[in-house]
Amino acid sequence: MKYYMNKRVLLGMSGGVDSSVSAILLQKQGYEVVGCTMKLCGATKKEDVDVAINDAKKVCEKLGIEHYVFDFKKEFEDNVISSFVSAYQNSQTPNPCIECNKFLKFGLFYDKAVELNCDYVATGHYARIEYSKKYNQNVLKKAVEEKKDQSYFLYRIEKDRLKNILFPLQNYSKKEDIRKIAEENGLEIAQKKDSQEICFVPENDYQKFLIGQKQFKVKKGNIVLKTGKVLGKHDGLYKYTIGQRKGLGISYSEPLYVIGLDTENNNVVVRKEEELYNNELYAEDTNWLVEVNKKEPLVCLAKIRYRAKEAKATVFFENDKIKVIFESEQRAITPGQSVVFYDENGVLLGGGRII
Repeated sequence: MKYYMNKRVLLGMSGGVDSSVSAILLQKQGYEVVGCTMKLCGATKKEDVDVAINDAKKVCEKLGIEHYVFDFKKEFEDNVISSFVSAYQNSQTPNPCIECNKFLKFGLFYDKAVELNCDYVATGHYARIEYSKKYNQNVLKKAVEEKKDQSYFLYRIEKDRLKNILFPLQNYSKKEDIRKIAEENGLEIAQKKDSQEICFVPENDYQKFLIGQKQFKVKKGNIVLKTGKVLGKHDGLYKYTIGQRKGLGISYSEPLYVIGLDTENNNVVVRKEEELYNNELYAEDTNWLVEVNKKEPLVCLAKIRYRAKEAKATVFFENDKIKVIFESEQRAITPGQSVVFYDENGVLLGGGRII
């Protein structure tokens, strides 16, 4: 084990077991740990935010480390919630965690670390950062246990910041081991449940959340076949996503799936399942974590959503967009989601937002 005496680390602490154990692991490695809890979720219950802050503060007191609270609610509203609402308004399916990681956790939070004279920032993400001779830089890699890997959500981090980021849990694959460390160190949050919901959406009801936003406009329309034949009505495109079968409220001789959201005509387009498969997509707003030669096609592994399996693909660079062609057809490629690229060794190369 390497020791880093006097190296200061600003650690993001949510009050959960992962970030709390991260503090313990960093201390054991000799880092001077500074804890920080960010107020981000202005739309959720205030008591939930207070509990998170108090739990993190208790851990810091027990471990004898400083604890700060940064109020980033406005920045969170401007950069994460607003883009979430805008995506649904434009019939896309967003991934707010990706935006939060870019703008808040590895954006403003990183800047605060510099202000506090910290050498590194750290979070409880399950991903790895290590030096690569091949790329001659620090690279972001998938977690040891692929089922827990969160690298997909991290592709928008600025490349130059990787050398100053730590993931203390990067060599752990089992949550039981993390909870055991917490128990052995007398942390009250050892058995605290993990949060699985979108943090700013109460009760994980995104439709109710959207309706409550003043800027969100709803327009009723038709559910149609690709031929244009009307099969039924809908109460707003935001209620549908590519690949959806249940809850369509229509009757037909065979199962139908949403294959497109026609914003121009305000129609939900449905067809048979085979219409969901495609072997190419376009993406924009790309970010690359290693140097790539944009004059040549990039052969790599790609995934079109967090839970999707990686598939062999070739990336073609076309000005400010990219075209991705897969060797095998992919099911339900969804605008608004991200396509993320890896090499054969699990190094995250970059990614972009599907259009």
